[in-house]
Amino acid sequence: MFINRLQELEVLEKFYKSSESQFLIIYGRRRIGKTELLKYFARDKKHLFYSADLSSEQEQLRQFTEKLYSLTGDAFLKNHSFPGWENLLNYLFDHVVKKIPLIIFDEFPYLCMSNKALPSILQKIWDEKGKDSGVFLVLCGSYMSFMEKEVLSSKSPLYGRRTGQMILQPFRYKVLKEFFPLYTEEEQVMVYSIGGGTPAYLRRFNDRYSISENVKEQILAKNSLLYKEPRFLLMEELREPSIYFSILKAIASGKTRLNEISQETGLEDRHKVNKYLTVLRELNIIKREVPVTEEKPDRSRKGIYLLEDPFFRFWFRFVYPNLSYLEEDEIDYVWEKKINPYLNDFTGFIFEDICRQKLIELNKIDMLPFKAEKIGRWWDGKEEIDIMATGEKGEYLFCECKWSVKHVGVSVYEKLQEKSNRISENRKKYLCFFSRSGFSDELKKLSRDMGNIYLFDYY
Repeated sequence: MFINRLQELEVLEKFYKSSESQFLIIYGRRRIGKTELLKYFARDKKHLFYSADLSSEQEQLRQFTEKLYSLTGDAFLKNHSFPGWENLLNYLFDHVVKKIPLIIFDEFPYLCMSNKALPSILQKIWDEKGKDSGVFLVLCGSYMSFMEKEVLSSKSPLYGRRTGQMILQPFRYKVLKEFFPLYTEEEQVMVYSIGGGTPAYLRRFNDRYSISENVKEQILAKNSLLYKEPRFLLMEELREPSIYFSILKAIASGKTRLNEISQETGLEDRHKVNKYLTVLRELNIIKREVPVTEEKPDRSRKGIYLLEDPFFRFWFRFVYPNLSYLEEDEIDYVWEKKINPYLNDFTGFIFEDICRQKLIELNKIDMLPFKAEKIGRWWDGKEEIDIMATGEKGEYLFCECKWSVKHVGVSVYEKLQEKSNRISENRKKYLCFFSRSGFSDELKKLSRDMGNIYLFDYY
């Protein structure tokens, strides 16, 4: 079942309907849904979809030729063997693209592993034949560093040939209602805190079963797909998975600053550690945050690193520390004693991110009291604010996000008011509250009377 990706489909359709040749690069992390998106887009169009693997160049050429023969029925291709990619691609652009204008290479990096000259070969043929052929050529890949360095960068032979690129991101929280219509909003938030927005992870859950049943069967069971998913993903994507794993362990344990991560992992070269962190950021596994009021965030010394992918955060918090129990099939014990008592607190942090997503959407449609330039967290040595938005005229919006079973009352308002005064005592400001369980009547009345207090029941 294909879910959402409406914006991405609209972009693809726009490229497809163009009268000019198009050369699109699509990339993103594994399990993010690139292949499903392209298959759904191509389903009602004449197309050639080739998904590469790790087999030899000769085997890849043979498979591609068979695919061509099955689509065209050209007798020339029956039992034919192309000596190399240049010959095959020349045939493709000479005889196929006029009849089949949509050509998709899925997992393009695998093809390049078997022949490193392939980008140069494709560049030559694109310049000679492709750019004026009317073809819609798509190169898709999961190895993000490869796609950015070997396909998109200025040093790549293909540089300047693409007509567009698309990086596929995880789903936002609001899409979960399409995955889990039988779950309540509260349950959808909890699922998002566990699986994030990665489609392949979300598809493992079934809303006909409880969250506990899904977690036990799809994550904690040692024969399940997600049991050691972070480890496998790092091994597939990265050259030094053990180093990246140690960095993620350090961040998950609360070592969030560069020097702390360096000390915890034993990697003394901070410059090298910073490079590893950059790769993890490019994979959307971690993120770097600075207080939203920092004028030069890239140079700020207040930056901290956090696990951005909710599933990685869940896995390192609850699965990795309990692998010895899980290897002995003590699944119920791990759930009852190690996960369930702490799941609400764990979800609260992700709830802040969900609320931030909501504010960003409201800002796009001008539904905030002012147009926000920046939306993020704020902290200093003593206090922190869940979300803060800043406006171009000096306005501030301060937000508190409460994943609590109690109503949010005036005491929470007073505390946020006090914290906000540390930053903007003389500036125009607004206060905003998100609550899992609603608000007290007193705070509702205060919101109506004051005019600068915004209350959001849930998301």
